[in-house]
Amino acid sequence: MEWTDEGTIIGQRQHGESSVILEVMTLAHGRHLGLVRGGRSSKVQASLQPGNAVSLTWRARLDEHLGEYKVELLKSHAARLIEAPVALYGLATVAALLRLLPERDPHPALHEGLAVLIQHLDEPRLAPALVVRFEVAMLSELGFGLDLSRCAVTGAMEDLSHVSPKSGKAVSSRAAEPYRDRLLALPAFLWEGQGARAPTAADIAAGFALTGFFLRRHLYEPRGLAEPAERARLIELATKIH
Repeated sequence: MEWTDEGTIIGQRQHGESSVILEVMTLAHGRHLGLVRGGRSSKVQASLQPGNAVSLTWRARLDEHLGEYKVELLKSHAARLIEAPVALYGLATVAALLRLLPERDPHPALHEGLAVLIQHLDEPRLAPALVVRFEVAMLSELGFGLDLSRCAVTGAMEDLSHVSPKSGKAVSSRAAEPYRDRLLALPAFLWEGQGARAPTAADIAAGFALTGFFLRRHLYEPRGLAEPAERARLIELATKIH
């Protein structure tokens, strides 16, 4: 069995004295693991850092085997990301989310979203909002998508301000008025698109609270998992920066 693909490294762990098991979010093969022989050497380690874009050739005798990777570095991002705490916590948060995906299950939209995120993850005023958007995309990919396109009550596509915790659908400010204490706040940057004003600290906190509610309900709690500690640290940093 053999294939070649491109992806972003999201993690690695030691295997034996000299090798590592590399975890990569690939374009056509989803989150995929493979053994890199000699991967612990100082020369190779620089290429195998989380965040780096790589080309991979995977080989195994049978499809269900772990298999071995031959790795070619396409673009190094790790040195840039390691200098920014928001990038380190952001990457760890997203990697933890991706590990909830079934291994080898293709999700090209998430692969593309991760590649875009990596480009801006060291930009403190931009990265937190992108992580929130990635969490929204993750929910959608796993069948728990939020409907933020129009008001669930009136059908209006403007002045959306809240989300129903029951349906995951947006509600306009006017329709939400009698039920505000039961609804989740919807920050403007999640529904206004690219032309939205720069999000404030309150917007970022509301975004993470919104996605966090549905991530806990649909992904973490059913698996008996807690949110990754890195996510809480990311939120803390992001709200201070903004």
